[in-house]
Amino acid sequence: METSSFLFQQLPPEAMPRQLQKHDIITVVVNFNSRFLSEGDAQSRKTQSLTAVLADWIRLRNGDLKPAPQADGDPKISGTLNSQYRAQSDVELRDSLTFRIAAEIVDIQPNGNLVIEAHQNIHNNEEHWRVSLTGVVRRESIQPDRTVSSDAIYDFNVDKEELGQVRDGYARGWLARWYDKHKPF
Repeated sequence: METSSFLFQQLPPEAMPRQLQKHDIITVVVNFNSRFLSEGDAQSRKTQSLTAVLADWIRLRNGDLKPAPQADGDPKISGTLNSQYRAQSDVELRDSLTFRIAAEIVDIQPNGNLVIEAHQNIHNNEEHWRVSLTGVVRRESIQPDRTVSSDAIYDFNVDKEELGQVRDGYARGWLARWYDKHKPF
């Protein structure tokens, strides 16, 4: 370009993009949306009958097993079991997570990919939000303004935790968590 254009001007050294190195900071733009829909229906009916008769009984006499007489007749047991099971469930989940976070390049892999890590803690009165992010990104996916979309990050992990009065207001208690996990009834 320098020899073939009259308008070409060399950028000053401070305006040239610097090669990314370990411990440099980039910005990750997280825009995660998901939707999950599941429907189910189950139905089961069972009828079982059982009739059992004990025709012979034994007794132990002088170390030998001998047939035992049954003076009242053969013991019997009979029963019927009717069971009916019906279940219907509909689940629809929609999640959205959008934020920007500064991430540090913690390692450069032999193939040139960058391993990034970010942590953010926000305290507001009694509320506390913690966000951690890790992943691997190709150098080519990083824009000139040093931003990268979360869609371009491999092994992308986000850990978001909320603590405080608002979270306590809608959090399940330990008994509800146990009941939902084991469903005893």
